[in-house]
Amino acid sequence: MKLTIWTGVMLATVLLTARTGAVETGLIRGHVTVASTGAPIAAAIINVQGTNLGAKTDNNGAYTIINIPEGVYILRADKTGAPSTLQRVTVRARQTSIADFKLALVQDALLKGKDERRPDQDAAKHTAPQALREESREVDRGALDYKLNCAAPPASTMWQTPGSESYDNIVENDWFTTADKPLSTFSVDVDAASYSNVRRFITGGQLPPADAVRIEELINYFDYDYPDPRGAHPFSITTEVADCPWNRGHKLVHIGLQGKRMDIDELPPANLVFLIDVSGSMNQPDKLPLLKSSFRLLVEQLRAEDRVAMVVYAGAAGLVLPPTPGSHKDAILCAIDRLEAGGSTAGAAGIQLAYQVAQQGFMEEGNNRVILATDGDFNVGVSSDGELTRLIEDKRRSGIFLTVLGFGEGNLKDSRMEKLADKGNGNYAYIDNLVEGKKVFVNEIGATLLTIAKDVKLQVEFNPARVASYRLVGYENRVLQDRDFDDDTKDAGEIGAGHSVTALYEIALTNDDNGRGKPRKYSSTVVRDDARRSSELLTVSFRYKRPEESESRLLSVAVKDHTTRFADTSDNFRFSAAVAEFGMLLRGSSQAGTATMDQVIRTARASRGEDEHGYRSEFVSLAETAAALMVPAENAGR
Repeated sequence: MKLTIWTGVMLATVLLTARTGAVETGLIRGHVTVASTGAPIAAAIINVQGTNLGAKTDNNGAYTIINIPEGVYILRADKTGAPSTLQRVTVRARQTSIADFKLALVQDALLKGKDERRPDQDAAKHTAPQALREESREVDRGALDYKLNCAAPPASTMWQTPGSESYDNIVENDWFTTADKPLSTFSVDVDAASYSNVRRFITGGQLPPADAVRIEELINYFDYDYPDPRGAHPFSITTEVADCPWNRGHKLVHIGLQGKRMDIDELPPANLVFLIDVSGSMNQPDKLPLLKSSFRLLVEQLRAEDRVAMVVYAGAAGLVLPPTPGSHKDAILCAIDRLEAGGSTAGAAGIQLAYQVAQQGFMEEGNNRVILATDGDFNVGVSSDGELTRLIEDKRRSGIFLTVLGFGEGNLKDSRMEKLADKGNGNYAYIDNLVEGKKVFVNEIGATLLTIAKDVKLQVEFNPARVASYRLVGYENRVLQDRDFDDDTKDAGEIGAGHSVTALYEIALTNDDNGRGKPRKYSSTVVRDDARRSSELLTVSFRYKRPEESESRLLSVAVKDHTTRFADTSDNFRFSAAVAEFGMLLRGSSQAGTATMDQVIRTARASRGEDEHGYRSEFVSLAETAAALMVPAENAGR
């Protein structure tokens, strides 16, 4: 097994990777200190290169990484204000290896002025329009004293912001009789924030709030490697039907959409504006420091043709990095390193300035996007959900897309960030550790940064002669009116390059009533003869717009009654079903039937497939941890 823990008072991520057979493991311990003084460094990130193992130092500068397979590894230590440090470590079975790091905090630069600035930083500054350079001077220097140099910021004090997390209420989808309602319509969702947020709760030793569990986001966190699209449409549709594992009298329909995959070299030039919350609520180890480490990963992926600007907001909003070529990585990284938290949260002002910067640098044939990173705690100026979403809706008409990244715990405004992403033609991810940052900014960079379809809707028409009733699993806050499917003015979801989307329907088949349903006094439901003769269970229709178009395109496929045993289905089918069961159990769903966490674990373990990045193996371990947490919760009368 692989296990990652944060030591000390901050418990973050437990990543367990189930393996077949016994694996001899050891552990690594050490301390991280300031090279010049020997003082301990808290919240330094230690990563085992080439793996998803890592740890964070506690207040004494100590860290521990356990259950590491035998071998020789390279450890990397990262801390804001210090260059990364590497160290080779040999791990032996049942032994402890010591790896101490002494980091050179960059204090000398505090005494150096403008003349010491790197040449590429001065060049980057002159790439900005004069108007933007003037705006950058309007930063509230009381809260944001930023300059484009490599000076290390003053040491910060870590503190816990009081507050509470907010989640939208989820009313679980119920059953519909096909004779009464043959159509089911919803906006496609590729967000995956709920999964990493749920993981944060579970690895922190508690079960998540029910409303934090959005089942479709748990399912869509994983890559299902559906077939690549062929033909005129940039999507493929894959379907399967089998026995439902949590209700053996029902069937489960699996629908998979696969967007066109693109290598990073195939992506169009990017016009990116980083919009970063540096308010006081971000002054915690799992917020701004993690944000900075994650954005560094993105910067390493930039190409010369890409442009990056950076807007920050606290008590006021300001431009701290004018549009800078991706080849000038030092200038961009230096601006990131300078970020420090403090002050109130003028989020709306930051949004307005970020869109203004993006619009002035707009690339007609490029990817124009604002990347908002925050805990969602806006409290200055426009701050209500309604006002913020209307602001974002107005900005999305400019052709600039939005990515929202959530960080931290305690006062996470999940509901607000999800709304902003939805209304801004964008996506929403929650980053709970650096491994998740790598997933978003490296492994799935195409899906994160490039939208290949907008206003994506899915509509399923059930054959009432064969399907008596149905229930959509998840997507509760994405359900649309049936008439919205053909309405091109109706906003819906977006899909990025390489994104896959999975939806599950639980269905009950008809017996001998020919799908007529309950008799009515004033009307009747007549099932067409060809429907009775057809072997089709349903038809999946998929409507989308290309990013630059205003008229939608339609793709449809019929699904026939080729029901198989659950055990004979694909790994994708069984794994997605296991994740759905997991979500229902966490929510305490009345639709969970015979689902158990043991069943979830067995099914997921047997259907991991190739699992290139270990995400499915991590899910198995997460389910095992959740199962252990559920026992005392049940005993307490949860």
